[in-house]
Amino acid sequence: MAEPITEADLRERISAFLADHDPAGDRLAFLRARFDAGLAWVHFPVGLGGLAAGRALQPVADDAFAAAGAPDNRPSRIGIGLGMAAPTILVHGTDAQRTRFLRPLWTGEEVWCQLFSEPGAGSDLAGLATRARRDGDGWLLDGQKVWTSMAHVARWAILLARTDPDVPKHAGLTFFVLDMTAPGVEVRPLRQLTGEAEFNEVYLTGVRVPDEHRLGDVGAGWKVAQTTLMNERVSIGGGALPREGGMIGVLARAWREQPAVRTPGMHDTVMRLWVRAEAARLTGLRVRQQLAAGAPGPDGSAVKLSFATLNQQISAAELDLRGDEGLRRDSWAMSRPDDVDFTGRDTGYRYLRAKGNSIEGGTSEVLRNIIAERVLGLPAEPRVDTRVAWKDLPR
Repeated sequence: MAEPITEADLRERISAFLADHDPAGDRLAFLRARFDAGLAWVHFPVGLGGLAAGRALQPVADDAFAAAGAPDNRPSRIGIGLGMAAPTILVHGTDAQRTRFLRPLWTGEEVWCQLFSEPGAGSDLAGLATRARRDGDGWLLDGQKVWTSMAHVARWAILLARTDPDVPKHAGLTFFVLDMTAPGVEVRPLRQLTGEAEFNEVYLTGVRVPDEHRLGDVGAGWKVAQTTLMNERVSIGGGALPREGGMIGVLARAWREQPAVRTPGMHDTVMRLWVRAEAARLTGLRVRQQLAAGAPGPDGSAVKLSFATLNQQISAAELDLRGDEGLRRDSWAMSRPDDVDFTGRDTGYRYLRAKGNSIEGGTSEVLRNIIAERVLGLPAEPRVDTRVAWKDLPR
């Protein structure tokens, strides 16, 4: 059995890699070589971009490459791939699927999106109606998905569809990888409160998916989706941040830069939000450490819930602090961004965009139910729809 990778070992490997690969050279070639050297996500298996090292060593690798001026893989563009698709493929994918998808996903050559929510199945995801019917050695998909971030630039999608309407709703689902360029896939923009269309609705009409793009067993889609959803909540709410990273850093800088507008009341607000943000950051660190022992648990729901609540309160405090200046927007023009950036825009954008944080990635109401039932052990709400065939449920 190989000796575990230590921090000293990792730093030595990175130094040797940087000696042989110029960070200022071809960006894509550098990223591909970094993946092949096992220095992409170091906790992944050898041959899949990793070294089978401890997850705690990932920041060491990221910081070392950043200090060397190495190009990154634009995580704001490929966050769904990194935080949701990759861990799902790693856990439930075949060797062929892992080999085919993980490398171009990490390098950013192929953008991913998530096709879960539907007009009639958002919070009640298991009630979704998109159908997948057997067609020879593949499947034909028909249905509609909604609130799909980055679908307009995505090459691939992770998708949940109903393969058996004659069993209870959770049991009749199957998980697929969908080619977003396949015939029958139509992406339409959904314009948001911010003026742009980061989200989309996706129509599927007779879209053929080969069976080798099925992830997990037929009928095991809900089990596979749990891996995606738990990782999604940690990815959204528990990302690795330094102290005063994210939205609280924006508010803290605004406070320090504008002493003339400070008041005792605002001082109290900023300090309370700062303390809560730091507590949330440390909680996110603890939840990420749980990943080293396996898949994330329901604690990720608390992290994501805190993220949404804090972002909305912090952005409102920044708006109050900046006064009339905070109401200005750089542009209300319709656009379709190619990345998701919560903090690197103007005050008005941050305030409006934060409103969606309590909906995307699991609504705050659903997350509170998960925390109550699966973290606190409170009695579950009475449910009768889990024992009835999906086709017989009222819709």
